[in-house]
Amino acid sequence: MLKTELLEIIANSENSGVEFKRDDIRPEQLAKEVVAMANLNGGMVILGVEDDGTVSGIQRPNLEEWVMDSVFGAKIHPLILPFYEEVKIDDERRVAIVSFTQGITKPYVLRHQGREEIYIRVGSTSRLATREQQARLFASGGILHPETLPVTGTNFQSLNLDRLDDYLRNVIEDPDVPEDKAEWVDRLLALGFMVEGIGDQVVCTIAGLVLFGVSPRRYLRQSGLRVLAFDGEDKTYRAELDSILDAPIVGLWRRDEQGSRRLAENDYGLVERFIDTIEPFISEEDTDIDSGFRRERRWHYPREAIRELLINALAHRDWTRSVDIEVACYSDRLEVISPGALQNSMTIEKMIAGQRSPRNPLIIEVLRDYGYVDARGMGVRTKIIPSMREHNGTEPQFELTDDYLKVVLRK
Repeated sequence: MLKTELLEIIANSENSGVEFKRDDIRPEQLAKEVVAMANLNGGMVILGVEDDGTVSGIQRPNLEEWVMDSVFGAKIHPLILPFYEEVKIDDERRVAIVSFTQGITKPYVLRHQGREEIYIRVGSTSRLATREQQARLFASGGILHPETLPVTGTNFQSLNLDRLDDYLRNVIEDPDVPEDKAEWVDRLLALGFMVEGIGDQVVCTIAGLVLFGVSPRRYLRQSGLRVLAFDGEDKTYRAELDSILDAPIVGLWRRDEQGSRRLAENDYGLVERFIDTIEPFISEEDTDIDSGFRRERRWHYPREAIRELLINALAHRDWTRSVDIEVACYSDRLEVISPGALQNSMTIEKMIAGQRSPRNPLIIEVLRDYGYVDARGMGVRTKIIPSMREHNGTEPQFELTDDYLKVVLRK
């Protein structure tokens, strides 16, 4: 790092990715700051700088060895490999920069006095993570899959047996479909759709309920889908639609008189119900009648892109957050907001490039069985972006925060 770059960083003060410390700090204090930033987006600790930005310089002999062994080696778990460098400020003062990227094996912990503590970065401070924040870190690091967590209050009757029977018998062509409740419970436990509760009770997992549940929002309020439409460019305009859809993700298919499997109209899944609900606000019929005495329907957005956005939101959302997925249609755009940041070390750039890192593998596998998700799992790159370019020459816009991923399609 150049001296001018370092001085500019110091002049901008501490933030969520920059921390100033004297080099006489105790190893557990330095490790706390590193852990907190690694659990966020990574960053750097600048040693030899006071809290107010005054450069005091480093004094500790063999500072690099102390940082690597006494801090990163002894106090931080799992292992983080930082980059260490020193910059000369003047003839008497040097500053050390310890930088590291966002961790991919979260949560990182401070090991001290026989305890392991998890810290997160909030602005320019490092704080102990709450229980909910810890759960999100475990999920983002791939250690915990919230989709397999139990849903209190549910039981075997909370699942739609017709949907489950069709899934086993006709979708994955299981040769041994259960015949009674006991067999069904055993199979659902093995599939991860149910889990053992207190005593001899069994309850639904999040995955089982949102895929095959009967009114899943009754037990899990974030399993719904909120759909809005406004006749202006923001929410201050009159809402033409504000509806919350409550249904399992997958639809129910039945065989007709000719033996063909068709989606039952009264048993649509969340994807089909969404399309029916939003269609009047994202399309319109031509005024002209064609040769077959029909009016052609024109779509303001490519249907494939909208379907892919919704399925991505359902498949990859963060189930530790108790808010609905929101789809909002405005006069100039369509927005899809999926709760939670991207998982692991995934970024918008990696997502656009086609990198895959599933948050909810069980849900994704079932959606793939039904054909909602293709085998490649590259819908953003191969469907959403190309279809928007072809439709109206625009690019989808992506906005990522710690709380949500928003995708915007221009009308």
